[in-house]
Amino acid sequence: MSGLLDTIDSPADLRRLEARQLPDVAAELRAFLLESVSGSGGHLSSGLGVVELSVALHFVFESPTDSIIWDVGHQGYPHKVLTGRRHQLRSVRRRGGISGFLRRDESPHDAFGAGHSSTSISAAAGIAAAHARSGSSARAVAVIGDGALTAGLAFEALNHAGGSNNDVIVVLNDNGMSISPNVGALHEGRPTADDPGRQRAFFESLGFHYHGPVDGHDVEALVPVFATARATRGPQVVHVLTRKGQGYAAAEAEPIKYHGVTPFDPLVGIRAGATAAPTYTQCFGDWAIAAAERDPRVVVVTPAMREGSGLVAFQKRFPDRYHDVGIAEQHCVTFAAGLAAQGLRPIVAIYSTFLQRAYDQLVHDIAIQRLPVVFAIDRAGLVGPDGATHNGAFDLSFLRCVPGMTVLVPSDGAELAAMLDAALELGGPVAVRYPRTPVPAVTRDRAPAALTNGRGVVRRRGRHTAILAFGPLLHDVAATAERLDATLVDMRFVKPIDVRLLLELARTHRAFVTLEENALAGGAGSAVAEVFVRHGLAIALLNLGLPDGFTEHGTREEVLADAGLDAVSIDAQIEAFLERGTSRAGQSAAAARMALAFTAAAGRMLATLSPAAPGRGYAFESARDPLIEPNA
Repeated sequence: MSGLLDTIDSPADLRRLEARQLPDVAAELRAFLLESVSGSGGHLSSGLGVVELSVALHFVFESPTDSIIWDVGHQGYPHKVLTGRRHQLRSVRRRGGISGFLRRDESPHDAFGAGHSSTSISAAAGIAAAHARSGSSARAVAVIGDGALTAGLAFEALNHAGGSNNDVIVVLNDNGMSISPNVGALHEGRPTADDPGRQRAFFESLGFHYHGPVDGHDVEALVPVFATARATRGPQVVHVLTRKGQGYAAAEAEPIKYHGVTPFDPLVGIRAGATAAPTYTQCFGDWAIAAAERDPRVVVVTPAMREGSGLVAFQKRFPDRYHDVGIAEQHCVTFAAGLAAQGLRPIVAIYSTFLQRAYDQLVHDIAIQRLPVVFAIDRAGLVGPDGATHNGAFDLSFLRCVPGMTVLVPSDGAELAAMLDAALELGGPVAVRYPRTPVPAVTRDRAPAALTNGRGVVRRRGRHTAILAFGPLLHDVAATAERLDATLVDMRFVKPIDVRLLLELARTHRAFVTLEENALAGGAGSAVAEVFVRHGLAIALLNLGLPDGFTEHGTREEVLADAGLDAVSIDAQIEAFLERGTSRAGQSAAAARMALAFTAAAGRMLATLSPAAPGRGYAFESARDPLIEPNA
């Protein structure tokens, strides 16, 4: 090795080299990337595939004056190395280290934050329009690959940018992959370096100058193409053909396996280890196969998350009932609505953070039409190393306010399966959310308690204090409940909330604690508070959940502790809450008398409850309450 990479601490250092030296830089960069990421873990295949592309871009364009946006952001590791973060790469995705994606607050060379896909062309079009307004000659470059061009947002941006006449450059990194293999008509008939195929006509019809296709692993061929694009005015597409995992045989052969890695020996490759504990994702995948075997109406839809959602075996078993729509969350949800409108029972397997991108479709196309679509929401709560863009922090809040939605939170794998079974029978939109974690060991052989719509389950009867757990954090607070002789409830349902149980417990308990891995604003704890407030109960209530902020990357254990949701922190917060309440109660006899009055009121309200229609939980005989009444 020539040691050229050691001399590059910024793109300006790279541009001082001669073009003939760039292949050596690329070779060193690829070797460094493999050595570093295999030691630290992180995204590997995507970065290996864009080494020459990254070198050529930073040789021709003048970052940060020229804006280079990487989409999907996990392609950005070589870019990070070339922009002064070589020595930090081993810290990637670790607490206090650099992000696995692009962040504006991490480097001036990260022109636009990119955690989710398909945003780059829109952002570049906006940057180019700003340049045009100011008279700047700087260029805006959107590097879009790894399946990101399958999303509707990318096509909306192409349509607008192509007609704008601004200086936006779209670099299509065409590697035939997202995380899974690409799908869809645009991918079919992939061009060769000698034949652009129908892609040239497509982009030119939208108003773009088309360059390519060009071999994305020939850095000396890339440089003049990029130089031409930079000197040409107006919207342009540079079509680059790459191979995911390029230069490391194991990753070339299995790019999916090496997409995101934990530390491994690159001389040996990733080897199968001991059988890992089953995860919620695996439980979902097993359930989906069993559900499809017994019900011919069951189909599965996913936005390019076959591996991540545990659906590899399902696709093999039921290829005609598996629909991967690509990175196209909005289309995914409305496509499922169309399936449901024809009598099928679609299961939408999607990450919590990706469902945010299809919220309008969930409301308008599914909820308003009361279509029976089941949302299997993976990666709910904190995901750890992927950080703020991927944390499933908001789904309970944004789902709970949708009329007609049923929202369930299993605390173990068996409960997950039971809830999914029930979801298929409810006849309307249902969401079941679960984390990216192993199923708690103490629950793996336990059959779930019978599931009744809208009803929680008391796991432990205690005195004075009731702890209401929504989801797997139930197991983190079990020891605290035992120590405090507190009642422990597996609430199961966020909507409909179990009003009857809450009012029953209010008669005999002085303090309540809610526990959820979701934003506190509008979440499950808010639902409990709304019940108490609506019915005039001044209950001492502690809501524990995710704070009002974006949680950064780290191990899952670290970020849970930062949020105050590890077992030790939960115990300490409950202890402090109860100590404060006891102190105040001892100082005021009036407070005690008031508590007795509220307890009596709870008893009167509980007596007014009557069974509602089957499958609708319980309702009040008096004024209907759309916020808390089951499926009102």
